Amino acid sequence: MKKKLSYLLATSALAAGILAGCSPKGEGGASSDEIKIGVNLELSGQVASYGQSLESGIDLAIEEINADGGIDGKKIVPVKVDNKSDLTEATNGALKLIDQDKVSAIIGAATSGDTVAQVQIANDKKTVLLTPSGTAPNVTVNDDGSVNDYAFRTSFIDPFQGNVAANFASEKLNIKKAAIFADSASDYAKGLAAAFKETFEANGGEIVSEEAYVAKDTDFSSTLTNIKAKKPEFVFIPGYYEEVGLIIKQAREMGITVPFMGADGWDSPKLIELAGAENLNNTYITNHYSSEDPDESIQKFVTAFNDKYSKSPDAFNALGYDSVYLLKDAMERAGSTDSEKVKDALAETKDLSLITGVVTIDENHNPIKSATVLEYKDGKQVFNSKVNP
Repeated sequence: MKKKLSYLLATSALAAGILAGCSPKGEGGASSDEIKIGVNLELSGQVASYGQSLESGIDLAIEEINADGGIDGKKIVPVKVDNKSDLTEATNGALKLIDQDKVSAIIGAATSGDTVAQVQIANDKKTVLLTPSGTAPNVTVNDDGSVNDYAFRTSFIDPFQGNVAANFASEKLNIKKAAIFADSASDYAKGLAAAFKETFEANGGEIVSEEAYVAKDTDFSSTLTNIKAKKPEFVFIPGYYEEVGLIIKQAREMGITVPFMGADGWDSPKLIELAGAENLNNTYITNHYSSEDPDESIQKFVTAFNDKYSKSPDAFNALGYDSVYLLKDAMERAGSTDSEKVKDALAETKDLSLITGVVTIDENHNPIKSATVLEYKDGKQVFNSKVNP
């Protein structure tokens, strides 16, 4: 998503020296028994909720891995920067972590925009960039179809979420007429909206209204009046919790009672504060996992997270956690933190069991894995169904 992502940057010269137990070509860095991993997240600013959730998952994974002997016997040492939900800060953070802190990799940012701001740096410096939650296709693939060699992601991409939402509306809710209300300035929202529209219409549905808003808008009454007049049976809102919460609150106050649906951009405790628990009834989201999924490995993660933080983990917690384990698996299979070797190992990932799914990385550096549909009931996310790719 353009507001969601985290990543990993693995510096080749430094990395080779770390696992080999030798000096990284004359430069300083981690000691021979450590692997420095940068964490470049939105820990403050507009989407701090995403970054903070990812950070909690990352910290838990590192704690577990270190307690179990680390990566090839070397402890992970996180080096964190706050990109403040800002593109320039994200870029500067990546440069600092690579050039000054000499990290072997970077996890972050949370959003697609803050990730894309670092992709060219990753390619130029031949450093692996892994975003936990950046779902925009252009994180890994350019407009001309070329793949960014060093950019990878843990999350699925926006078109997949849009397709899942459209199929859910058509097949599970039997919706024939839908409206789309999207952030016109967000690549995340536009990608989801386009995928939803294409699939919904292919299913025989009709889009009766397409409206737009801009991030940081607070009064949506005029546009919601237009949508209400078209009498949709369902409204798709591919956006972020800051605006979505207000949209849903105002829509319910206007008497719009139809189901609403969005994607992982809704996934924040702040959404409930903004919308109100009761107003969120009859709303759904596509997401990366559910803490209510009965899978044994998921429940083990939920217990461990709850023991550490005294709360149930959300999808961003799980994506941060999985990103560390995805990197660990690649480094162990590569037998090195050399960027070229880690890049190749990540690209060859197949059937890796993680909390957010069994992951195989495709030719575009995107994970092939299932999506989860969640329903809000009295302010709580309830597992609805799992959709396989």
